[in-house]
Amino acid sequence: MKGLIDTHCHLDRLEDLPAGLDFARQAGLAGMITIGTRWSERAKQKALTEHDSPDLRIWCALGTHPDHAHEETLPSLDDMLAELESPCVAAIGESGLDYFHGTDEVKPAQHVSFRRHIEAARVTGLPLVIHTRQADDDTIAILRDEHGKGAFPFLIHCFASGPKLAAAALELGGYLSFSGLLTFKKCEEIRDVARHAPEDRILVETDSPFLAPVPKRGKPNTPGYVVHTAARLAEERGLTEERLVEVTQANTRRLFTRVAV
Repeated sequence: MKGLIDTHCHLDRLEDLPAGLDFARQAGLAGMITIGTRWSERAKQKALTEHDSPDLRIWCALGTHPDHAHEETLPSLDDMLAELESPCVAAIGESGLDYFHGTDEVKPAQHVSFRRHIEAARVTGLPLVIHTRQADDDTIAILRDEHGKGAFPFLIHCFASGPKLAAAALELGGYLSFSGLLTFKKCEEIRDVARHAPEDRILVETDSPFLAPVPKRGKPNTPGYVVHTAARLAEERGLTEERLVEVTQANTRRLFTRVAV
């Protein structure tokens, strides 16, 4: 499946980064986007893109994961815009809402941080990478409220919900990115969403080193394993693997306007 792009990985979490990049090349990947989880570590994310090469392109996203929203200082919009000017930055995030880990006390910080990231996406036109877990209703409400102030590009990464969230995101122009969850036996609802989502709104990712897909489940995930998720997505949609690569690569370039492969 030569030419795939892993739209969401955490290169800073890989145990052996050089080995992970070599395996990605062997798997035929064209590129990847390494995602930030703390705004305070933005320099680290940018430094990871120095591994970019003609045969394996690497970009980054800058932002604060909702699990850390109450721990990180909220950057001003101006500060975010200055950092996001770097051409190696292809996206904003990940940001969003996580009610699985987040207590009621930290929800307000998640909401404020989420809206600040949306504001930056609206101003820059860079896509917002959204993490949402057990928070569908509030995620939908915030997306609709913020969309009313002006459109902004976004994707729901590691899609882990059902048709309600999918429909709302798609209605607002969002994309859906599918991870190894797509291959898990218990995740039929996710597969149903993947089968019916518009062809021009689907992406693939690993979220490595987490959520390794079948047949690698239980092992540390790595960007090269995106081929397994992509193969399952092609199967569910009745596409050849070659067509799936064409579709997801085109969708990635359309959403991540700084990505060029």
